[in-house]
Amino acid sequence: MLTRQTVLFAPSVDAAALQATIDNDPQLLLVFCSVSFLRDDRFRESLQRAFPSAAIAGCSTAGEIHARGVENGSCVITGLRFNEAQFRIAESSVAGIEQSLQGGKDLGSQLTAPDLRAVLLFGRGVNINGSALIDGLAGAIGKHVPITGGLAGDDGAFVDTAVLTPSGTFNDGVVAVGLYGDRLRVGHGSFGGWQPYGPARRVTRCDGNILHELDGEPALNIYKNYLGDYARDLPASGLLFPFEMLGSDHDQTGLIRTILGIDEATGSLVLAGDIAPNGYLRLMHATTDGLTDGAARAAETAAADFAGEVDLALLVSCVGRKLVMGDLVEDEVEAVTEHIGGQTVVTGFYSYGEISPFSNTTDCKLHNQTMTVTFIGEAA
Repeated sequence: MLTRQTVLFAPSVDAAALQATIDNDPQLLLVFCSVSFLRDDRFRESLQRAFPSAAIAGCSTAGEIHARGVENGSCVITGLRFNEAQFRIAESSVAGIEQSLQGGKDLGSQLTAPDLRAVLLFGRGVNINGSALIDGLAGAIGKHVPITGGLAGDDGAFVDTAVLTPSGTFNDGVVAVGLYGDRLRVGHGSFGGWQPYGPARRVTRCDGNILHELDGEPALNIYKNYLGDYARDLPASGLLFPFEMLGSDHDQTGLIRTILGIDEATGSLVLAGDIAPNGYLRLMHATTDGLTDGAARAAETAAADFAGEVDLALLVSCVGRKLVMGDLVEDEVEAVTEHIGGQTVVTGFYSYGEISPFSNTTDCKLHNQTMTVTFIGEAA
């Protein structure tokens, strides 16, 4: 698989300059960028002029990742050309949260095939139930096919994200890249590095991703009591204090849920993914060292069962991790790149929800506050 990459810092770019930078006659472009690029018609027009035969998929971000580190307000474009593996792009729309499941089913119906080996999924980052989107897709293609990717960002505003598809740029879009063929190699890993604090609280009332009550009390009241002075900055400060989901016997499920919004009138919290009714939640916090170690563990897991050279490393990390790490955010990218060769192209973004199987299975889930790593290559 041939890969080339360029990083842009302004939406206005000459098509000839793009061609010179990504010179492998790409079949597929993965594009991760600040939402300002996708709001500028000149940007997409330049892409189309430079690569008229290439399919395009990607989304807006809360930060862009490449091998040299992390950018803000930029665009990372990666061109892929496969030797023998095939790909297919599916696209759909999710006009509102209640349409998330159907949006996933629509994508899956376009991709399902006996030789489907993996799916890269990118969706809108607000007004969506990422768990339902994944369930719809996995139900159509089969849970044996790993799904990785993430939900779009808008530089931390949580207002208006965008998804890039072969048909255009859409605020309500979802796009999936199906990868096919026996020579395709895929490895995946996902890990957080957050630490729990405080007691486990039972979920006594929830509806999908809306948490109404913990231990019979309004969830927002309990959450504010824990946060103290940080409560003044809700919902933004919620990115620093996610919930860990626990099973009925307080065992860890491996899932973390970020707070995306609050409802003062009802005392409820809007989380980034579904909550298990009658399960338990426990608050979490993090240190820079803990998150860096978590990123390294995600890379180790992705590399463990990967045979051959890694041609492309896709990194999707949570905007909450970026906020916690601050100026040291590049440390978690370096922790991943230490596990791959110098010829591997690295791309990715900071997201509003990470999509990956659990480390020891292909059963895909929506994660929050994790670093997810996908390694892709082709056997010789």
